[in-house]
Amino acid sequence: MTDAPPRFGIWALVHGSRAARQDPEEPFDASWSRNRALILEAEALGFDSTLVAQHTFNPYDPTKGQLEAWTASAALAGITSRIEIITAIKPLLYNPVVLAKMALQIEEISGGRFAINLVNAWNRAEMDKSGLPFPEHDDRYTLGDEWLSVVEPLLRGERVDHRGPHFQVQEAVIVPRASTRARPRIYIGGESEPARALAAARGDVWFINGQPIEDVAALIADVARRPRSGAPLRYGLSAFVIARATEDEALAAYERLATLAELDKPVLARQAIHIDPATVMHRTMAKSPRLGTNGGTAAGLVGTYDQVAERIAAFHQTGIETFMLQFQPFEAEMRRFAAEVMPRVRSRLGSG
Repeated sequence: MTDAPPRFGIWALVHGSRAARQDPEEPFDASWSRNRALILEAEALGFDSTLVAQHTFNPYDPTKGQLEAWTASAALAGITSRIEIITAIKPLLYNPVVLAKMALQIEEISGGRFAINLVNAWNRAEMDKSGLPFPEHDDRYTLGDEWLSVVEPLLRGERVDHRGPHFQVQEAVIVPRASTRARPRIYIGGESEPARALAAARGDVWFINGQPIEDVAALIADVARRPRSGAPLRYGLSAFVIARATEDEALAAYERLATLAELDKPVLARQAIHIDPATVMHRTMAKSPRLGTNGGTAAGLVGTYDQVAERIAAFHQTGIETFMLQFQPFEAEMRRFAAEVMPRVRSRLGSG
C-alpha cells in the first residue's frame, strides 16, 4: 500500500485514438492543436500528469500523423501551470548528454514539473527507417542502464566522466541545474527481468501495463523485494477506462469500441511483423481480449462509476499511486471520469 494519495494522468494522443482508429465519434487526430487543448483541459479538470509517448513514425499506421514528443513537451511546459509532463525516451535515439540538457531545459520552462520515462524500443521499423541499430532485447536494457548512469548525475548538475562500452563522456556538466528540486523524476517502463532490475536500481516510479490486480500485486512484490538505495520505488499503472451509470451502458460502450477495433486488424497485422517478440508488454496483452494500448481494459476499469472507483481504490491498496488513463472518445470520457469517478475514489480512500 502507498501512503500517497492517488494521482490521475492521461496519455497524450500522440498517434491518435487508443482503442479504435475508425471511430466516427473520434476521428483520427494526433495534431499539436488537439493535444494542446486536451492537456490544458486535463489540467483544468484536476488531472495530475500527462504521458507523452515518443515515436518518430506512427507505430500502428505509418501513413498517419505522429506528434513529436520532445518539442511538444517543451511547448506544453510553457503553457501549463500545474500538471506534470512525463516524456518518453528511447536511449537508442538520443545521446545521454544531449538528452540531459534537453530535459533540464524543459524542467526550467515548467518550473519543476518535468519527468522522463525511459522505455525499451519494441518497434524495429522505427530504427530501421532512421538508420539506427536495433540490438537484442536484453542488450537494449544493458545500453539503457549505462545511458541512465550518465543521464541521472547530469540531471543533478554533477560533473560526469564516463568510459563505457556504449558512451564516452568527458567532464560534462549541465548548467543551469534544476532549481526547484534535485532533478526531474525518472519513470521506467517495461516488465521483463532487465526492466524490473533497472526500475529497482535507478527509477523513481515503475510503470506497469494494464492487467488484472493479482498480476499487478505480484509484479510489485517482486520488484519491492529487490535491493535499492534511496527513497522507496513508487508504482504507476496504465489503464483504459469505460465508466457509465449502469453495467449495461458500460458493456454497450465496450462492445461498440470492440466492434470498431475489428476494422483495424488488417493494418495492425501488417505492422505486427516489426514488433520484437521478446517484448513482455505484447506477450502480456496477448493473454486476453482488451481495448487500448499498454494493457488497456485488461486492468478491469470497465463498469459503473462505483465499480471503477472501487477497482482503482483496490489497485491503490496494492501500491499503485499513479494511474495513467486512456479514454475514447477521449475528451468526453475524460470529463466524465473527472466528474463521476475521481470524487468516488477520493471519498473511498479519504484523500479529499
